[in-house]
Amino acid sequence: MKILIIRFSSIGDIVLTTPVVRCLKTQMDEVTLHYVTKKQYQTILENNPYIDKLFLLEEKLSELVAHLKAEKYDYVIDLHHNLRTRILKWRLGCRSYSFNKLNIEKWLMVNWKINRLPDLHIVDRYLQTVLPLGVKNDALGLDYFIPPSDEVPTEWLPETHRKGFIVYAIGAQHETKKLPVSRMVELCKKINRPVILLGGKEDAANAEVVVQALGNYIFNACGKFNLNQSASLVKQAQRVFTHDTGLMHIAAAFKKDVVAIWGNTIPAFGMYPYRTAFISLENTQLDCRPCSKIGFDKCPKGHFKCMNDLDLNIEMS
Repeated sequence: MKILIIRFSSIGDIVLTTPVVRCLKTQMDEVTLHYVTKKQYQTILENNPYIDKLFLLEEKLSELVAHLKAEKYDYVIDLHHNLRTRILKWRLGCRSYSFNKLNIEKWLMVNWKINRLPDLHIVDRYLQTVLPLGVKNDALGLDYFIPPSDEVPTEWLPETHRKGFIVYAIGAQHETKKLPVSRMVELCKKINRPVILLGGKEDAANAEVVVQALGNYIFNACGKFNLNQSASLVKQAQRVFTHDTGLMHIAAAFKKDVVAIWGNTIPAFGMYPYRTAFISLENTQLDCRPCSKIGFDKCPKGHFKCMNDLDLNIEMS
């Protein structure tokens, strides 16, 4: 039997599909498992031992379809479920099962604050998609596989961080998911331990403000490591502080103790840290949250109270 899994983006969403990959591969007899994603997310999946072949969407869907049609799949598992994946499934013409995105329920929650969302993590909803194939949750959590070449040695870190450190993933796809930089400084001061700040090149300037405010026990690693190397630092961390972003789910894959910081999004959407110990920091006193299921460049109300008024007191053991 040959099965294709579809999830085009993004980092966290792809990591959250890994239990489906593992359960299909380990619970079905003689299954060949292929996965298709966007090229920029290749490194997340290329080291996954449960995937037999990885296809990459670069520009034109038609070119990808030609390669996939030649594989003659028995089933397609659509864990993205958008217009592009519907076209892909139609062109492949084989039996498919599609993830329920709960768009209506999310719209009601965002626009009217009517909660019809199931009390179920998105991973468990992904796994419901493959129930017709007799596949069940093995309760082993998320996977993330780092090649040996991307494991970061302690010697690469400042001497202040070689005996242990906290990771704070300061990035996020949207500004309303991130603490303002002044509050990042406040949080790192409360942590009061060696901290590695992780994020992309676009986060380096904010990270440098934190370094200038608090000194050498803050290491600005934003933009200095690739995704697998950043995952290696998360894996080595004593604890992980993170916004609602992909590194939160990578931390969960390594069973880290996570402090999840929520701005305009909410854990009730079902994308909180999966099968690991975690604490959520969120401002539950606002009637404007959630203002989006994704995020904005700035607060629609102008006050950004979900982050500006967030209680950052956290006990450090």
